[in-house]
Formats: sequence, structure tokens, C-alpha cells
Amino acid sequence: MGVLLLIGSFSKIFSIAILIVGALTIIRTNNKHNEAMFWSAYLVGGEVLFRMAGGMIFHELPKYAVLLFLLIGLYTEEKRHHVSVSYLIYILLLLIGIAFVDIPFNESIRKAIAFNLSGPVLLGVAAIYFYGRKIPLEMVLDMLFVMCLPIISMLSYLYFKTPDLKTIAFGGSANFETSGGYGPNQVATILGVGVFIVVVHLFFKKRLLFVVGLDILLFMYLVFRGLITLSRGGMVTAFFAISFFSVFYILAKKDPLLSFFKYVGLVVLFIISTWVYTADVTDGMLTNRYANKNAAGVERADISTGRIDLFESELESFFEHPFFGIGVGGSKYNRMEESDIVAASHNEISRLLGEHGMIGLVILMLLILIPVFQLYKQSYLPRAFLGAFLLFWFLTINHSAMRIAFPAFIYGLSLIVIERNSIDEEDSVHRE
Repeated sequence: MGVLLLIGSFSKIFSIAILIVGALTIIRTNNKHNEAMFWSAYLVGGEVLFRMAGGMIFHELPKYAVLLFLLIGLYTEEKRHHVSVSYLIYILLLLIGIAFVDIPFNESIRKAIAFNLSGPVLLGVAAIYFYGRKIPLEMVLDMLFVMCLPIISMLSYLYFKTPDLKTIAFGGSANFETSGGYGPNQVATILGVGVFIVVVHLFFKKRLLFVVGLDILLFMYLVFRGLITLSRGGMVTAFFAISFFSVFYILAKKDPLLSFFKYVGLVVLFIISTWVYTADVTDGMLTNRYANKNAAGVERADISTGRIDLFESELESFFEHPFFGIGVGGSKYNRMEESDIVAASHNEISRLLGEHGMIGLVILMLLILIPVFQLYKQSYLPRAFLGAFLLFWFLTINHSAMRIAFPAFIYGLSLIVIERNSIDEEDSVHRE
């Protein structure tokens, strides 16, 4: 698939085929086995790949396609799903910000609203679809497997798209050449998701590539491709999600100490080995990058590569317009007027506060508190998944806002109820 997507016309045909076949399949099956979830997961895993390959008819197509899949699933399923009033209120609160839109006359209001609200609205729909939905653990693993398939294709695409590493001059910033010419931040984010999925399957002794040796090689190559982009956000996020998952997975085992060395020890060993190799390939620039140093080895004053300035400007907007904010899409143009910085927000939290004011603060409280309470109700093993999903959402929106569908979809998954089945009967899943 990665090789075929090098052909631009194929990627366009394939992305449209996913939309049509996916929608028809969900309708035909009445979403009996959560087909909407599986098709959405595949598209979420492949969104960045299809954008890299130029396969999008328009930029936001994956978000709207996932939105469509989930809405069709809710509408067609025979067993009515409980609709959370909290997330209906959340969507209504988001829409209030449209009334305060204030952008330059020559700019498209429609595009500004769509760019800034497509992700948050998708999150609301995903939350409505998944809230309290009972999903067997085996199905959760299958869904993650489906999400990982296009990420494996991305590895193939990157291999053929990237020039010889010896010809690349690595510096102290993210590298577009090693990310297939596309945004390193988004590429590293999705590669980090792939790393997490492979680790989860290794823990459960579920094979992705038929034999464990190939799965380990896949894991190490995912880590390598993620590190070599020199984009830190995606890999750091994956590290925290894997760490959280590992802690609660081990607590669910009969012998936690043995499990720690058996699972976590091996993962750490593979990561360190890959790090040493990647640092050598990049002539030490990888170490400089994660140590917040430039190419000359001098420590930078700003660890966020400009994101703190964006964050502060949006907080200033919140303090200046505390009740209703400056309106949807206003942050970018407000910065252009005051400081000539031409950049969209990289942080969804500060964007919500700056553009929605106190309503944004209420939205954030809803988004954080509801899944935390949902998390607390479940036992250790489900908690490992739900907490990792929530961490993925929170950390991703802090370095990449909601430019892709992944954070919205993974947030929805943090609200499910994971049912135990045969896969974990041998473990003693404790309850506090």
C-alpha cells in the first residue's frame, strides 16, 4: 500500500473508496459489530499518510469522513445507544463562539470556522458515540490492529520517499526530508501511535506480523522513523502513554515484579538500542534536539520552538476578552495584527480559552472531568487503556492542537466501558 500510494492518482481513488465502501458497509450491517469504529480507526491511522500522498480531495476530508461514519453508526444500529447530554451541551457551547467571529474582510469566515471547529465538533460526536459503550477487550485490540495497518503502510511510504540518510544534513530542528516532505509533527504523532499499538500487542502476545520477531523489528523501526523526524511531541506523547499503560497493566497481573522485568524491561532495552543507533545516524543531532540544544550544542532559551509565544498570546486574548473570547479563528489574525506572527494555534487548550473565553474554560472542565470519572469506575486493565487514550488526547492537543482526526477519536475511546473476556481470564484484575 505504501508503494502504491506513491502514485498520486491511486491515493485519491483509494481515499474516496474508503469513504464510500465504509459508509455502505456500516449501513448494510446496521453497525452490528461496531463497523463504524473500525472504519473510523482505519481512516484515523491513515489520515496523515493520505495527506502526504496527496490523496485528499480537500484537506479536512478525513475528519468529515470519520464524523460521517460515526453518525451513520449511531443512526443505523438497532440497539439504541445512550446519548450523553453533557457532550450535546459541549457541542452547543462550541457553536456559541461562531457568533463572535471577527476576522479580516478578505478572509474566508467559512474556512476559519471549519479549520478551528472541525476537530472539536468531531470530538463531540466521537464522545457521544463511545460514551458508556460496552466493547470487549478483544475488539479493542482488533480496532487498534486496524488503526495500525495504514501506519505500517506509512513506514513503507517513508522508506521510498526519504533520500539516503547519509545525504541529509541534520540540524537542531524537525526534519522534513525524513518525514516524507510532510509536517514532521503530524508524522511523528501517528508513528508514536503505531509504537503504542505494537507495545500493547506485544504485552498481550497478539501478533501483528505473524511472528514475534517481526513485531519487535516493526516496533524498533517505528521508533527509529519517529525519532529521525526530530519532532519531539509525537514520540514523547507515545512514551507517556506507554508508561501509563505499562503501570496499570502490571498492576493487573498476578506477579507485578516479574511482569515488570518481562514486559517493560524488554521494551526499554529495544528503545535504548534504537536511540543509540539513531543518534549515531544523525551525528548526535537527535540527542541535541531532545536536550533542547541547537546544532552547535548550545541550549535554546525556548524549549517549545515558539509554541510558548503562541500560548501566551492566546492567554492574553482570554484576559482581554474573558467572557466570550475573540471568536472562532480570531487568534491567528489577532497575532498578525499585534506581532506579525503568521501561525495558527498549536495548543487547543489556549485556543479554547482565547477564542471562547469562559465558555472555553467550561468546555475544558467537561472534557477532562468526565473521562476521569469514567476511568475511576473501571478496574486496572481497562484503566490502562482508557488512561493511555486520554493521555494521548491531552498531550497531542498541547503540541499539535486538533489538526488531525486522531485526538478527537482517541478521546472518544477514553469513554468506553471495556468488558473482560477470555484474553485476560488468567490475570487477576484487582479492584481498588
